[in-house]
Amino acid sequence: MHDDQIALLETSFAEVSASRDAAALFYERLFVLDPALKRLFGDTDMAGQGEKLFAALGLVVASLRSLDKVVPELEQLAVRHVRYGVRDGHYATVGTALIETLSLYFGRRFTAELRRAWVGAYEAVAGVMMAAARRAAVEGGTAADMLSRPASAGAS
Repeated sequence: MHDDQIALLETSFAEVSASRDAAALFYERLFVLDPALKRLFGDTDMAGQGEKLFAALGLVVASLRSLDKVVPELEQLAVRHVRYGVRDGHYATVGTALIETLSLYFGRRFTAELRRAWVGAYEAVAGVMMAAARRAAVEGGTAADMLSRPASAGAS
């Protein structure tokens, strides 16, 4: 990822994360795209879930210059998501919901350049997470087994 793309992501994230409505808009888009995903959230406090979403996005955006430092956290997050029922196909839906949310939030300011930066960042993160989820399935059989191992145990 180029420095100018990272700067775009940092600036745009700082703005969107300050919005109280962005997380709700994201989950609205997610459930419109795939209503079946709503069951994965059960009795979840969606306001709290939105805070978690933006905390995770913030961690990634803050680490873009050295993404390798957050890979273990992303891998652990992916394994937890497996336990919740997340599958590979869900990552594409989440990516679409994220881009739609940003597009709606920024409107005309969501340029092709800004879109490319967000898509690139999301694809990098989703790739790490899907690979970790697959390793968990192959190596341990269960997400709980993978969670009890050190983050480096699943990497090879």
